[in-house]
Amino acid sequence: QVRVVESGGGSVQAGGSLRLSCAASGSTSGLSRMGWFRQAPGNERELVARISTGGGSTYYATSVKGRFTISQDNAKNTVYLQMNSLKPEDTAMYYCAADRRLFGAWDYWGQGTQVTVSS
Repeated sequence: QVRVVESGGGSVQAGGSLRLSCAASGSTSGLSRMGWFRQAPGNERELVARISTGGGSTYYATSVKGRFTISQDNAKNTVYLQMNSLKPEDTAMYYCAADRRLFGAWDYWGQGTQVTVSS
């Protein structure tokens, strides 16, 4: 099993920055991708950013491209989400996920960390 734990959420004013961290532990060998999702009240969960643990290729949702950066520290089995130029519409619960496959549903999820951006 893989345990995923997020940290770093909080409240910030619009235009500010936050960095989220996600640490994976347990049977982490073979993890192919890690990613960040978010879900605001009344909305569906959406993929914000994803990184492949092997080659480091990344994906960003259009809404965050140019403002958010996902990175990883493989030695620590940790991924980060640097969020700059935050907007009120970025307010959501942010979840980290991990999986051994490159595509399809994600198997391992964290409990989430709240990000609130005030105008």
